[in-house]
Amino acid sequence: MRQRREELGLSQEDLAARLRISVRAYGNWERGLVKEWTDRKLLALAEALEMSERQCFWLFRVMVDRDPPPTWRAAEENRLPEDPAQRDYLCDYAALMEAVPYPSFLVDHRWDVALTNSAFDQLFQSVRPHPTALPDDNFLRFVLFHPDAAAVLEDHEPAWCVPLLAQFATALAAAPEDEGLRSIRQEVARDPFMEAAYRYGVPHWLSMRGAEAAEQDGAVRSVRHPDPRRGLVRCRMVAETSRMLDGMGLTRITMILAAPQGAPAGPVRGGGLAQQQGARLRAVPSLEE
Repeated sequence: MRQRREELGLSQEDLAARLRISVRAYGNWERGLVKEWTDRKLLALAEALEMSERQCFWLFRVMVDRDPPPTWRAAEENRLPEDPAQRDYLCDYAALMEAVPYPSFLVDHRWDVALTNSAFDQLFQSVRPHPTALPDDNFLRFVLFHPDAAAVLEDHEPAWCVPLLAQFATALAAAPEDEGLRSIRQEVARDPFMEAAYRYGVPHWLSMRGAEAAEQDGAVRSVRHPDPRRGLVRCRMVAETSRMLDGMGLTRITMILAAPQGAPAGPVRGGGLAQQQGARLRAVPSLEE
């Protein structure tokens, strides 16, 4: 990997930007510190390193001792950004996310994960390998299909599965020909429990709770953190994008974890998670004022 990168005259920062991962994460890739080499990671790496078909073949042989999948060339819409400005932006955005102490990740409309920070990796560090449903590959598949999801995501079915299934139904209705979304729909159909939830549970839940209940931004849920000082902890989901991220079809989701029990709390007006965290909120006057 390092030899090929240097042949292209690229730095680790350049490769991290192409792969939409942090520089720290790419450094781990280059050192071989990877929990599991999935097809998605290897194909992205071959794409980022501008490998020929033969080079991609040997990459798979060396890393996982098998041939690449027949459809190894990425579709045009799934290619990494060619625009240098977008690549530079993602590189800097990775540094911004790494500075945040809360789990944070970038996803596209298929819930494919483009970028994570160290806090996210730490939250899901005990998750076992899985061919399609790792949390840093596709977050929706992780929530729905990974056997370890319920060990990290508290109230797994009502608080995580049902809202994400509702969001997925909306996304599929908006883009019924999207191959990635159709693939997830087929996986749901193969699971009798998930299929029943998708067909009957979600519509009933939406009729009782309203469409706003499926919104990710602002939702308060709970996770089990591997750090014993945190344990079971509430978090608020904050979903946001920017002009550049929106142009790449990406949304950032940050899980604002409540402070560990016993942490010092400062004065704060208002309630909710901000009160638990001892946050200081400052009123900002409107432009009219």
